[in-house]
Amino acid sequence: VQLQASGGGLVQPGGSLRLSCAASGIIFGINNPMAWYRQAPGKQREYVATIASGGSTNYADSVKGRCTISRDNAGSTVYLEMNSLKPEDTAVYYCHSLYYGYWGQGTLVTVSS
Repeated sequence: VQLQASGGGLVQPGGSLRLSCAASGIIFGINNPMAWYRQAPGKQREYVATIASGGSTNYADSVKGRCTISRDNAGSTVYLEMNSLKPEDTAVYYCHSLYYGYWGQGTLVTVSS
């Protein structure tokens, strides 16, 4: 089983990034809600967004209106589109399979000028 996150990097405030998380070794598209979490330096991991297998979504208040979670069940991939990025969005972002309990290895997003 593997959840491979990618797409992080350095971006200026106000910029955008699209994170991807490719899954293998699991039945991705059935009864498998996927989520993104993040952990900023010195802080606890926090919830960002969830998407159900059917596509319904939920967001943390801190990212609502700025982030969009989506998924491609045929491609076993979940995405997080982030816009209007702020320095406080700087964190390692992790994808998570709520049904299987697996975590990706994380991808670092740094928002700085």
